[in-house]
Amino acid sequence: MADDTATPVFQIQRVYLKDLSLEQPNSPQILLEQTQPQVDINLSLGAEVVADGIYEVTVTATVTTKIADKTLFLIEAKQAGIFEIRNLPEEQLQPIIAIACPGIVYPYLRAIVSDVCTRAGFPPVILTEVNFQAMYEAQQAQAAQQAAGAVNGSGDGPRIITNA
Repeated sequence: MADDTATPVFQIQRVYLKDLSLEQPNSPQILLEQTQPQVDINLSLGAEVVADGIYEVTVTATVTTKIADKTLFLIEAKQAGIFEIRNLPEEQLQPIIAIACPGIVYPYLRAIVSDVCTRAGFPPVILTEVNFQAMYEAQQAQAAQQAAGAVNGSGDGPRIITNA
């Protein structure tokens, strides 16, 4: 049984829609507009320890479409997954939580956002593919640069703010 505790474990326990919101604050008048809307998409990642070796990873998309200064619609969707991750070195745990888990959850989020747009009577907004590894590496490089800046006393470099 001692060998079982040393075996690395990575299992998807569940993938689920955690939160969903659709707002059309200027309907129905704004629906008569023929102008092409401006679409703004923001993504954020979050991770929490649920229990020993059990993690919840969330990917949230906020899609805001506007015509001039009026909101056509706003969708906020948070897709989540519960993952069992055990017996991994710390240096491997963070990349799995920041790269592999969001990569599993994100396709579900893309489908939800597209479906909600369509059901609301709009053309679907198709979220582009995301390279979570590149995002993670950029964040790690930024953190290293900030740490070096703090050591050198400058601390004036750009900062990455992640929403959880």
